[in-house]
Amino acid sequence: MSNTAGLVIPCKAAVSWEAGKPLVIQQVEVAPPQAMEVRVKIKYTSLCHTDLYFWEAKGQTPIFPRIFGHEAAGIVESVGKGVSDLQVGDHVLPVFTGECGDCAHCRSEESNMCDLLRINTDRGVMLSDGKSRFSINGNPINHFLGTSTFSEYTVVHSGCLAKVDPLAPLDKICILSCGISTGLGATLNVAKPKKGSSVAIFGLGAVGLAAAEGARIAGASRIIGIDLNRNRFEEAKKFGVTEFVNPKEHDIPVQQVIAEMTNGGVDRSVECTGNINAMVSAFECVHDGWGVAVLVGVPNKDAVFMTKPINLLNERTLRGTFFGNYKPRTDLPSVVNMYMNKKLELDKFITHRLSFSEINKAFEYMVKGEGLRCIISMED
Repeated sequence: MSNTAGLVIPCKAAVSWEAGKPLVIQQVEVAPPQAMEVRVKIKYTSLCHTDLYFWEAKGQTPIFPRIFGHEAAGIVESVGKGVSDLQVGDHVLPVFTGECGDCAHCRSEESNMCDLLRINTDRGVMLSDGKSRFSINGNPINHFLGTSTFSEYTVVHSGCLAKVDPLAPLDKICILSCGISTGLGATLNVAKPKKGSSVAIFGLGAVGLAAAEGARIAGASRIIGIDLNRNRFEEAKKFGVTEFVNPKEHDIPVQQVIAEMTNGGVDRSVECTGNINAMVSAFECVHDGWGVAVLVGVPNKDAVFMTKPINLLNERTLRGTFFGNYKPRTDLPSVVNMYMNKKLELDKFITHRLSFSEINKAFEYMVKGEGLRCIISMED
């Protein structure tokens, strides 16, 4: 048992009080974990576009005050009643979605969309009792995605924690708990390109570059990056991208450009922008007979796209994916091992490092589109 088990822990957290306004670093009280919950000391956290989106309160019901953050790595401080697979001192990655192990999705080899712990952006409390574990002067502060990693300590459902190799550097593997695994898994687990095949990646942000990294690991011979920002092309070469297409530089649809470049279409494509036009292009640019397109980017929930049924009848496959089809507890440890075995390269995704006191700078970088991943050290 840790010497703080069962006690309320006062610590620093970056609290968002209002949409789009700088986070305020202040003392919060973190209650002990209840049944099936774990309290984690966060060592490193990163900023993902999902944090930015909900901080700006675009297109959803705003919930404030709130502690954001969901890409992180930490160490178990204490566990609640019923937790048997984690113990004090374990190194863990908190994940915005979970794996209860009991529902139909968790029992299926084909799904990672747990009925109990699936992502819920509107919930600001814990599942067990509908209450928050964060408070300031007795007033509750809302959780975010069940993780809230912009706090020195947080409480997470045990099903949303992946236990990882204690030798793995937490300041690197923290980026695996969301975007990088999403892109990587979309390629390796869903698109499944064969060695020597051709892959088109739509959108060269962090998720798209992770999809490209997956294609590189799979041995694709041609990895075509598609993006409207030419400045991204040079950096993308580090992730295995061999050719580049900027749709703005062509008078014909980009799917036609790619079909002409590849004698009929690419073997696989991965769409990482959430843009409807890009989704159509990603599907229509794959080769008939065997081409597979995978949608990763999240569009507006009411968005609709159109394509001709003949594109499907000509044996093209369209698939979607959630978190790269990784089951958090079962599969993330093996992704960490891919990094430890030097198969997966993570360092090139990390472009900035900041102390916790500078967390608002990380938001500034992301708003300006500067860099890929910014690592925030909770102890600096």
